[in-house]
Amino acid sequence: MQVFKFGGASVKNAEGVRNVAKVLQEVGYQDTLVVVSAMGKTTNKLELVVKAYFEEKNKLQEKIQDIIACHEEVLFELFPNKQHLIYKTVTDLFNELTGFLNWNKSPNYSFVYDQVVGYGELVSTAIIATYLNEMGIKSNWLDIRLVVKTDNSYRDAKVNWELTKQNVTNHIKKSSLYITQGFLGSDENNFTTTLGREGSDYTAAILAYCLTATNVTIWKDVPGVLNADPRYFNETQLLHQISYEEAIELAFYGASVIHPKTLQPLQRKEIPLYVKSFLNPLDKGTCVSKGKQLEPFVPCFIVKKNQILISLSSLDFSFIVEENISEIFALLHQYKLKVDVIQNSAISFSVCVDDTYKNIEALLQILRSKFKVSCSENVSLYTIRHNNPEAFEKIVKGKEVLLKQEKDNTVQLITSN
Repeated sequence: MQVFKFGGASVKNAEGVRNVAKVLQEVGYQDTLVVVSAMGKTTNKLELVVKAYFEEKNKLQEKIQDIIACHEEVLFELFPNKQHLIYKTVTDLFNELTGFLNWNKSPNYSFVYDQVVGYGELVSTAIIATYLNEMGIKSNWLDIRLVVKTDNSYRDAKVNWELTKQNVTNHIKKSSLYITQGFLGSDENNFTTTLGREGSDYTAAILAYCLTATNVTIWKDVPGVLNADPRYFNETQLLHQISYEEAIELAFYGASVIHPKTLQPLQRKEIPLYVKSFLNPLDKGTCVSKGKQLEPFVPCFIVKKNQILISLSSLDFSFIVEENISEIFALLHQYKLKVDVIQNSAISFSVCVDDTYKNIEALLQILRSKFKVSCSENVSLYTIRHNNPEAFEKIVKGKEVLLKQEKDNTVQLITSN
């Protein structure tokens, strides 16, 4: 089988849903499993529902109604007859969501988060599967939570590979078209879990690995993998071929086109990954596979905004030694701050971190009791793969460099803007 993944941008409205059908008709859909994200910015809106549930109960219904209204607009464009069964299906799903919020007693934010945000994918795939069937593209809707089993590390669940492989064999039959959800799984008690933001790519890779798929295609609004994000850089170039190793490096440093977890399972079975444009589906796009490191061989630029640079030194000017570093990393792990860059000297230690879970203040309070602490927020982390002098000057021009680190042909710079 082949595995396709359509992200939120590709199904953000009725036109996007129609285009999914068009892409499948153009490239073929026999023996295909299609993984779909929530529509547009639905996940962001569901995150606001979770926030309102814990902090602003008086705004909860308003947040939910906003999401319902957006989906009803898409429904009416695709299915003008409001007696169509899909309206009841979508209504039932949103009733499940509100029902959970009414009976839930758990104060665990991450648990509630996973039970709520998953409805974005459940609703989008129900709509898309129904529309495809209306267009004569016979498809089977599959609840991915029956297949992908995980532990209960809510918001960042770890896959139970053995159980997931068994479930893939039991629930997915070849010679069919399946529509299923990205991002989601379930734990041993059948509560919904999520695989981390942007985890739909990872879902596609999990299923491809378990199916020993011929290939995976991620359909995006760009022509393929570019050497830089066009939102932040001018004069980007399309990369036609990337090796698994190079793609893993780019993902590790934060390239947004490919999810960091996606590549490892594909590499293990040498399953090619294609990144193509859903606007021009017959174009070749980018192939990630065993082969040339990079074609064309050009510098690649990655930027991560809104980072935090923490610099520590000992209170008595003594050395920062293994014991101190071990303690620092234990705290970073405890407060779930993702470390992107590390730099240390005899009496200082600096880390650039991503505060996804908004725990920085609690961490700093503890660190200040043990170290001299300097903290710079809203800094930018630039990475240049295959650096050359021209590429370096392009990045540093007009910026204040707070930290620089260079290894082999990769340079990382932390700047204040």
